[in-house]
Amino acid sequence: MTSDDTALIDQFLEMLAAERGAARNTLAAYRADLEAAFAVLGDLGGADRAALGMLGEAWAELAASTVARRMSSLRGFYRFLAEEKLRPDDPSAGLTRPSAQRPLPKILSHGDVDALFAVIAERTMRADPLPADLRSSALIELLYGSGLRATELVSLPRKAISPDRPFLILRGKGGRERLTPISDRARAAVALWGAQVPADSLWLFPSGKSHISRIRLYQIVKDLGAASGIDPARISPHVLRHAFATHLLEGGADLRALQTMLGHADIATTQIYTHVDSARLVALVNSRHPLGDVGRLGPSQSSPARGGGGA
Repeated sequence: MTSDDTALIDQFLEMLAAERGAARNTLAAYRADLEAAFAVLGDLGGADRAALGMLGEAWAELAASTVARRMSSLRGFYRFLAEEKLRPDDPSAGLTRPSAQRPLPKILSHGDVDALFAVIAERTMRADPLPADLRSSALIELLYGSGLRATELVSLPRKAISPDRPFLILRGKGGRERLTPISDRARAAVALWGAQVPADSLWLFPSGKSHISRIRLYQIVKDLGAASGIDPARISPHVLRHAFATHLLEGGADLRALQTMLGHADIATTQIYTHVDSARLVALVNSRHPLGDVGRLGPSQSSPARGGGGA
């Protein structure tokens, strides 16, 4: 965390303690919420509305009560910064309120994914591909091919993926380790990008003295989506993780195996993808089955006749 952001948090907590008499545990909870937001944003004090709008999706797998508490902490923090003239505006209008019921995740169709990879292939197969395109290829292959979380992806160590090892050991939420398979094409994409990474870099996707930020990853994914004809509002790193899970399930993957690959502590979180698949099947029946369009039927055909003889 930057020294500037740490100083702003400290000032906010000092105000809560002095003016509201907040208890030590309350202050610790506020600090944890703000640090969790920093982990996503990379810049807490300078975040704008657009950046704050990403938090709802980044925290989509958390309980609604947890997200609501974090959003409340952030609203108080930015209100304090604006009132104290520590920043010129209050961007907290960009924060979304979590719904009581977890919505079905956004997903991409197989056609969307094909279009995305067609653009990447066109760029990387040039005689002299740009390093940025090789990096984008490695990022997308790992997002869609392995279902990595955005934070896990941008912070991968330089030597995390080996050409001769078809898996990756990740330490995810709560410090839990999981084994994540890496496809042959993802390893090939990483190898091409890895040749561009400085030998002394600690990170696979370096930027300055650290690694690329989650916000930069969001920008890369949305720019590629736009170039592929996908509405940028429909695509993000988390949507590609959802597509990985949904398409695996459609292909017959076992729910327990999917839980392991996604790093979900509770299989109930993974089961959301069974609802996505069910919703797809219902939509398919309604759009393709001859009886799906009730409006085509006459009044006497729209419901079974009552009475009368039967076989």
